[in-house]
Amino acid sequence: MSTRTLALTDEIYRYLLEMSLREPESMRRLRAETARMEWARMQIAPEQAQFMALLVELMGARRALEIGTFTGYSALAVALALPPEGRLITCDISEEWTAVARRHWEDAGVADKIDLRLGPALETLDALIDGGEAGSFDFAFIDADKEAYEEYYERTLTLLRPGGLVTVDNVLWSGSVVDPSRQDADTEAIRAFNAKLRTDGRVSLSLVPIGDGLTLARKKG
Repeated sequence: MSTRTLALTDEIYRYLLEMSLREPESMRRLRAETARMEWARMQIAPEQAQFMALLVELMGARRALEIGTFTGYSALAVALALPPEGRLITCDISEEWTAVARRHWEDAGVADKIDLRLGPALETLDALIDGGEAGSFDFAFIDADKEAYEEYYERTLTLLRPGGLVTVDNVLWSGSVVDPSRQDADTEAIRAFNAKLRTDGRVSLSLVPIGDGLTLARKKG
């Protein structure tokens, strides 16, 4: 027994994947292709994708929102977990990366569930709010430029229904959040974001040590 979260050695991590990972072939192929790319480190871990898919299923989510698409791995995980009538709006600015995503979504048979919005995410979120879609989303995932996390979060919280869940990636930032020598803009932004959520009474909160740290914030009624 342990009174704190177990540290993951390489052996324990391999065991975790061996015993629990149920990665569909469509996701495995996308992850393998992305792993060969220069920015492969931006992709979330497979066990995190599976965890997020389980959250979507547990909530019975039908409308989902994603900020930061990259090559579409997390979007694919969410789309596969959504019911047939479910829809995901995902935001990104890169045509190159999302072209990879579109191809794999098509191959997986979920392209009709995913609405890719190319352009600055804040503009997309503001357009959704202005279009009367506040309070209409069940689930959201934020994984984009760190300095805008707080702005993404505030708009996402507006778009979520009461009881909706926002998940936020990279909140441990490879451990840099506790390294006083790290004073770069991204690290400082994540520290500030984490501190803000620590006292945000509008949500129920948990920071889960999966992947690079995943915050779960459930919007209160």
